[in-house]
Amino acid sequence: MKVQGRDEVRTDAPGQQGLEHRLGRDDHHPVAHLGARQQADVPLQARPGRDHHGRSAPGRVAPPARDGVESRPGPAAAGRRRADSPPGDAVPRALITGITGQDGSYLAELLLAKGYEVHGLVRRTSQDATGRIAHLLPPAAGRPPLLLHDGDLTDAAGLAAVVRAVRPDEVYNLAAQSHVGLSFAMPEATANVVGLGALRLLDALRQAGRPVRLYQASSSEMFGDARESPQNEATPFNPQSPYAAAKVFAHQMTAAYRRGYGLYTCNGILFNHESPRRGPSFVTRKITRGVADVVAGRADHLTLGNLDACRDWGYAPEYVEAMWQMLQQDAPDDYVVATGETHSVRDFVALAFGLVGLDWRDHVRVDPAQFRVNEVPGLRGDAAKARARLGWQPRTRFPARGRPRRSREVVKSGRRARRRPPPCSSPRLPDFTTSRLAYDPDGPSLAGMPDSLPG
Repeated sequence: MKVQGRDEVRTDAPGQQGLEHRLGRDDHHPVAHLGARQQADVPLQARPGRDHHGRSAPGRVAPPARDGVESRPGPAAAGRRRADSPPGDAVPRALITGITGQDGSYLAELLLAKGYEVHGLVRRTSQDATGRIAHLLPPAAGRPPLLLHDGDLTDAAGLAAVVRAVRPDEVYNLAAQSHVGLSFAMPEATANVVGLGALRLLDALRQAGRPVRLYQASSSEMFGDARESPQNEATPFNPQSPYAAAKVFAHQMTAAYRRGYGLYTCNGILFNHESPRRGPSFVTRKITRGVADVVAGRADHLTLGNLDACRDWGYAPEYVEAMWQMLQQDAPDDYVVATGETHSVRDFVALAFGLVGLDWRDHVRVDPAQFRVNEVPGLRGDAAKARARLGWQPRTRFPARGRPRRSREVVKSGRRARRRPPPCSSPRLPDFTTSRLAYDPDGPSLAGMPDSLPG
């Protein structure tokens, strides 16, 4: 789904996947829905996980409930049970929805490295979507297992059964239908998964009968046509799409359950974050693939929409660290996670083509028909609260983020870059506090559908 993240620029290629499958994807991350009503009465621990071929994976069977599990320390202790906890401490359990996406896969790696027993929710489809976590599925000495369970966020009964069986200490809800353009075409389905799906999860945790800490993936898209810049936790929401409105609902319900029921729930408002695991339907990946096609001679140009669409871009592996840090605090709260810098699609295009020694103006065409109906001004996040309370701050800056993926795409093209590119430097950007650049979360796509920059 969300794959979370969140402010991600996305497109959908024709024939790449069916509409039903796209609804179950998270572009922070492809979505892992929760549920499976037909299995609600089957003990979850009896259902095996699956390897990256979709086969039953030996050793991936969820273990039976341990004796005395009810007395295991809840999230308050889970936050203190680090990887360096004394021997004999209970192993913390985490449940991740949207585990097959960009953010979900990085988060799974992080938690496994910290000694967690990680459970992931995946939506059963005719196509296997576990490519990003395939390397984590085989048993490995010295680390807890990664266990996968089928489910769907639209099934409250199945979702509750999963929570009861897994008994998680921490839950990370990264699953969502996060394609902004598709949310206009299917607003009810988007609201059902993104908004009501989060509510179903909250209610399942409320009835779990034990303390659980929840991370809810909110989105910078919620700020929409923001009244101030940069945006922080106190900035009023002004959503401009069904997706963003559904995210606002999920965000507010997460806060309401925290206040009303005393649950430990955190909202992470993540701005754009990229990585080599970004799906090919995102505009950043579309650009790098387009550059590779030009270098390989498979194409002579790349068609894009609004090049002035602006985002605060970060690095996904660093952003999932912030997710985990939120659930380790003494008290729950909401946090913005961002770099505080804004860059346009034009900047990204210039950087990508410059890395292979090409002038982007010779190879990029703009199609006004691909511009978004509801334009959103450029967004820039203020992560001062996360720096002060979590000790989190971004380490990777914009120019360097193009290099790993450029190398991979060009190698895949089968052709070398024409010359070694010069060191890149950050372009001079306008002041987004006073400028209202047309931010296009729904620009052009491989299918003629607008790109998306969901947060």
